[in-house]
Amino acid sequence: MLEMLPPININANTVAGVTLWAFALYLSLSSLREWIMMQLRRWFNFAERSLYLSVKEFERTRPARESQNAFYASVFSIFPFLALGILCNYGVEASLGRSWAISMGILACMAFGVYELGRQSNQ
Repeated sequence: MLEMLPPININANTVAGVTLWAFALYLSLSSLREWIMMQLRRWFNFAERSLYLSVKEFERTRPARESQNAFYASVFSIFPFLALGILCNYGVEASLGRSWAISMGILACMAFGVYELGRQSNQ
């Protein structure tokens, strides 16, 4: 079965660079992160409501389902930042070269981490 699949070559440097950039963007774009999580949570709650025929059963299990949907929303909110991380990593690799991709990702994580700490302390 595995012989029929084409080989997938994943470069570890690219994965590291993409995830570093995604983490940096996840830290820095907190309002976008919260908006995405809220929209996903609303959509999950709406989609799950259509599965119940009884209002009584829906209301009985509502707190557990809403907390589960909040967890799923926080997990799935990572994916848009991974897409942005791919773009940022590709931009750094295209402009500065492959050797700078991870270094710039680390610098971005540190800079945006300090920014987020300062933003939280001002609130």
